[in-house]
Amino acid sequence: MDAVNEGIVAFNDVFWAYLLIPLLIILSLYFTVRSGAVQFRLVPEMFRAMRGDPGLAADGGKPISAFQAFAVSAAARIGTGNIAGVATAIALGGPGAIFWMWAMALLVGAASFVESTLAQLYKSRGKEGYYGGPAYYMEYGLRSRWMGVLFAIIITVTFGLVFTSVQSNTIAAAISNTVSTATGNDAASWIPYAVGVVLAAVTGVIIFGGGRRVAKTATLLVPFMAGVYLVMGLAVVAMNIGQVPAVLAEIVTHAFGLREIAAGGIGTAIVQGMRRGMFSNEAGLGSAPNAAASAAVSHPVKQGLVQTLGVYFDTLIVCSTTAFIILVSNPTYGAEAGPTLTQNALEANLGSWALHLLTLIILLVAFTSVLGNTFYGEANVSYLTRNPAAMTGFRAVVIVVTFLGAIGSGGVVWTLSDTTMGLMALVNLAALAFLAPIACRLLSDFVQQRKQGKDPVFTKDTMPELANVECWEQEDVERFRGNTTTV
Repeated sequence: MDAVNEGIVAFNDVFWAYLLIPLLIILSLYFTVRSGAVQFRLVPEMFRAMRGDPGLAADGGKPISAFQAFAVSAAARIGTGNIAGVATAIALGGPGAIFWMWAMALLVGAASFVESTLAQLYKSRGKEGYYGGPAYYMEYGLRSRWMGVLFAIIITVTFGLVFTSVQSNTIAAAISNTVSTATGNDAASWIPYAVGVVLAAVTGVIIFGGGRRVAKTATLLVPFMAGVYLVMGLAVVAMNIGQVPAVLAEIVTHAFGLREIAAGGIGTAIVQGMRRGMFSNEAGLGSAPNAAASAAVSHPVKQGLVQTLGVYFDTLIVCSTTAFIILVSNPTYGAEAGPTLTQNALEANLGSWALHLLTLIILLVAFTSVLGNTFYGEANVSYLTRNPAAMTGFRAVVIVVTFLGAIGSGGVVWTLSDTTMGLMALVNLAALAFLAPIACRLLSDFVQQRKQGKDPVFTKDTMPELANVECWEQEDVERFRGNTTTV
């Protein structure tokens, strides 16, 4: 098993450093220029776009709103990557990894905008609302069914199975660590099994309730867990406020320092920061568009802007909180990685109670990630087949994987997740490279309407030359009250 893990790690290092990261940077720069730096100039619109009544779905219920879609994607984003992933980046790449994580988030915000706007344009209509994602814009925008099928398979395996294993494995590890600290002894071997059973049972109750139940659960849990974690982080920073300038200087100097360049450490900082940042904010990955497509909004660009805000919230706020919790505690780089680095830093500053509270937060963020991952998987299972038995089978497999992840080995799971995530991003970025001009045309239409004082509304008659657009008939936008009023 060690040889397999080492082989996967070696492949990931080459794949990410020499292919995926350069490709994502080049395309994100292209998206930034082509869109007029949309991720910077329309920040106020990002907040405005989260408001609005989604109207009614075909079955008479409420479809998923812009904010609920944001919450679902945040549930998937704000997971162990924000706690264990950031800790791993710092342990392996030093403080400089955080700078490159920030830089990457600001740049790839443009990629997030493009992919989520396209997902909205090419979404499909269902009884409970809308659904879609990269597989849909690959088939209908690029007219490449095989590419959509390939992506749908990869994301279903990556999020529905591999990432679910990562989350449940982290929950089990965090709980075991808390039990060991509380008792002073090694955690009992049965604890991961008990955690796996409980997680699998609760997950099953929610995911078998459908997309609406997942969205409602995410809307309830995400603000709570993020708020508690941010308060803990602010408390640690406040207690060590005198160290903040030194920490900021350390982040920058380690990102560009001559010592790191000479030792080759700057390359490790860049790769670790960008890899863990992408694992966390998922921009360009092709995952968040599955949530973005489900939102009922009056213009595709609105949800593209909302999902861009999600990248900032995830990396610049939540990941930065983890970074400062660790860095003000004078960590020993390379000595330990994973959630225990963050746990120990909190315990040193706030006391043992903080370790137990963090365990609860890890449980919540990882659990909501399981729900978000399942939501993504279901959108793509629906793309592959409309057979209800296939959806039931997928949900059953998710429950089994949730249990197995809790009792399995974390090392292979983490390294395998890097591989599958990278392959998924590669397919998605290839599609975005060709479809980005369409997203930019939609952006121009949105901006023009805003300049006229309107709440932007889009119908496919606006751009009749766009083929294979299923939704965006007049009936799809009539539900939005005030769509002709000035704002």
